[in-house]
Amino acid sequence: MDGWTREQLRHVGRLWRFSSNPAATVYDSIGADFFLAPAPGWLNLGLWEGPGDDAEAAVAPRRLVEVMAGRLPRGGVVLDVGNGLGAQDPVIAEVAAPRTLVAVNITESQLHAGRLRLAQAGAHPVVGDATRIPLGDGTVDAVISVEAAFHFPSRPAFFAEVRRVLRPGGRLVMSDISTERLPRTPRELLAGVTSLRFWGLGLAAAASAAAIRQQALDAGLVDVGVERIGRRVFEPMLRWAASKVQRAPAPRSQRWAARLMLAQWSLLRRRGLLDYILLEATAPPPASAERAA
Repeated sequence: MDGWTREQLRHVGRLWRFSSNPAATVYDSIGADFFLAPAPGWLNLGLWEGPGDDAEAAVAPRRLVEVMAGRLPRGGVVLDVGNGLGAQDPVIAEVAAPRTLVAVNITESQLHAGRLRLAQAGAHPVVGDATRIPLGDGTVDAVISVEAAFHFPSRPAFFAEVRRVLRPGGRLVMSDISTERLPRTPRELLAGVTSLRFWGLGLAAAASAAAIRQQALDAGLVDVGVERIGRRVFEPMLRWAASKVQRAPAPRSQRWAARLMLAQWSLLRRRGLLDYILLEATAPPPASAERAA
């Protein structure tokens, strides 16, 4: 990569006023070969077992998806919401063995870049909004969403859509980044605002694990459980990324921007603002089953 792309310049130019589809602006900017991607095609932060080195960076993103997909029911219709560059879809297909796999993404360029991976998974790509899922009521056995919900226009609207498309007893498994408290100092506020704007996010994206769980419950989902796993995500990922950015074959200005972003994340994580969660929930059984119980 010799310089800034048109998409990256558009991203910078819209830091304070994004378009109606900020996620697409951000990920068009990042592109399919982001220099801080832990492995080709992977953009999630990963689930790490060690302190954070190159060897584990190649497997941590896959491990996260394997753990999540292992909690899905096997053999049904699975909806992957916000599927990134498609690297996760062959893993979902391998672990959950879905009868049908549908991948919904609002960023059309990502679906195009991941088309070979989607074909490998036998997945059906759909351009769509997570808060207006283009599927019928009660048509899905499971929904998986890997590290995408903070990009959605509204988590409550997403949970309502999940409740709508899931069959009774269907499962939701998602990972998300939670904000456990608001900034208390000017430095924390600057780090928080900078991070939100870099990723095209509004204040609604900042929600605690407890608040996110309550949003799922308010949407009518049941058996909602949240597991906080930030120590297996942020610390090793940030350690590896800080090392990688020093070696990355990218323009100096891009490496500087990446170091700034990582420094902001490190501050927010170190001071207890950020955590990483796994959330599981179930669509309630039919009313007749509830009465029989």
